[in-house]
Amino acid sequence: MTSLKRIIIDALKSLSRGRSFLQALLTLWISPKSDPQKLKQIKVFRRTREQFLKEAKKLLLRPIGSNGCITNSGITKPTPTDPLLLLSKQLKAQFKQGLQTNPACMLPSYNHQLPSGHESGQYLAVDIGGSTLRVGVVDLKGRETTDDDDDGDSTIVHMDSYKIDRNVRLLPGAAFFEWMARKLETSLKKAIDAGRISKEKYELGDPMPMGLAWSFPLEQTSPNGGNICPMGKSFLACDGLIGRDLGATCNKIFQKLKVNVEVVSIVNDSNATLLSSAYSHPSARFGLILGTGVNIAAHLPVNLVGKAKFGERPDSWYEQASHVMVNTELGMFGGGILPLTRWDQILKAGHERPDFQPMEHLVSGYYLGEVFRIALVEAIKTTGVLGGKTPPLLLDAYSMDTGTMSLIINGLDARGSAEAVFSQLYHLPAGIPSTEDMQFMQQLAGYIAQRSASIVAASVFALWELKKEAEQHYLDELEAESPFSEETAVELMMERTTVGYTGSVLERFPGYKETLQMYLDQLMMSSGHDLRERRIDLVQAKESSLLGAAVSLAGVVEERKGSNEKGMA
Repeated sequence: MTSLKRIIIDALKSLSRGRSFLQALLTLWISPKSDPQKLKQIKVFRRTREQFLKEAKKLLLRPIGSNGCITNSGITKPTPTDPLLLLSKQLKAQFKQGLQTNPACMLPSYNHQLPSGHESGQYLAVDIGGSTLRVGVVDLKGRETTDDDDDGDSTIVHMDSYKIDRNVRLLPGAAFFEWMARKLETSLKKAIDAGRISKEKYELGDPMPMGLAWSFPLEQTSPNGGNICPMGKSFLACDGLIGRDLGATCNKIFQKLKVNVEVVSIVNDSNATLLSSAYSHPSARFGLILGTGVNIAAHLPVNLVGKAKFGERPDSWYEQASHVMVNTELGMFGGGILPLTRWDQILKAGHERPDFQPMEHLVSGYYLGEVFRIALVEAIKTTGVLGGKTPPLLLDAYSMDTGTMSLIINGLDARGSAEAVFSQLYHLPAGIPSTEDMQFMQQLAGYIAQRSASIVAASVFALWELKKEAEQHYLDELEAESPFSEETAVELMMERTTVGYTGSVLERFPGYKETLQMYLDQLMMSSGHDLRERRIDLVQAKESSLLGAAVSLAGVVEERKGSNEKGMA
């Protein structure tokens, strides 16, 4: 018994090792049947949950000057600090350089005008995303009001969705586009049967104009064409087609398969988000996508973009263009300046292309859950959360998705309580996770999500500042009688800039959009702006890819019609 007392006395000197350890020892002390050998089976954890969360908050939020976290009960507003502004300025420098020289990002589209809001009519739109092909007939009715908060009455009158699974992603070259053409034909037949498209007009008329939203890098060379670039995301559709014209490739296959459709307009998905937002909101100048991946489209003055990045364009394009929509490929930025934790380093070490998209690793839906999983596994081993036993499934990379993170923070969804769903997902014993476990995971997930929101805010603000500075420089260079002077002056005087957004993280993750807006307000104020005079506001862009493709198509069709009328005059 003496040896047992000595062990317990020594253990009591280490209270900081954890509450569960102390409780186990006290239980053993008061039990008359206690076996000294059982002491060897007690698992000693290195630190408390509170200590782990304190360090996590420091690692994730201090480098960007953030306090508070997203919780299911609300948001604790952080104090404006310099680190986030510094990060924004560093990102702005990278953006500026990318606009001049980098061929893989900051890709200028062919669109140099935002929609007027008066475009109307029915248009065929196709959206090719990373996981879904969507075909829609869109009825544009025009901007019904000058109120910038109105979404308008444009509707998708017919839509079909087709899953792009692994087998489809692995279709090489033309085989992928043939699959797409067949699905398009199926949808057209459905739309004809539903009375949305005239059968006679489709079968006997000229090819039906189509607007395409393309969710992959593209070196655009015309409104309906662009050179195909490597696609990523395991897609093989670019095999043998790198550098080929996307519009011409589609149209050739349509003709081969007798699908009476012609690609007339192509936009990147982020540009489509901007176009659909600007159609309803005259102050929209940015389109933000934050779901599985992240990207921003920006409406920028042409003087920001290196001449070589425009490729071969007719002189008439430059004579008409003072601004251009730019697909930033945002995920590629942040290398060397984003603050990385040891959990980020683990993710990076296991990635096949660790330096390709540094920002995406810290902010996008595909990676948020993985960072959380890596940190949670460490917490289980060192603090005893979830009973100190790591569920086998949780050891698998990417076994924690951002949807589960969202559920943990929200506490409840259609599947039931977060505790019950989490327990079922990871095959946990009864009683695990406990209420304390859930509270721990809520805080940890909140810190990771908040870091993401602050970095996205810094990116949006950096682009806003870059645009503002370039507009002023452009105006100073322009002659007073230049047709671009008035347009540029109006851009500089805008009191409110709208960022149209779409994507599962912004639309569904609890508190994320509000936190992002809070950081945008903070950056505006801490850089000396009065929010009553200058604002950056987030506005949801519903069905942005299809609507944006339709708006782009409407603009091209109207422009062609105007050119034909001039030619006949």
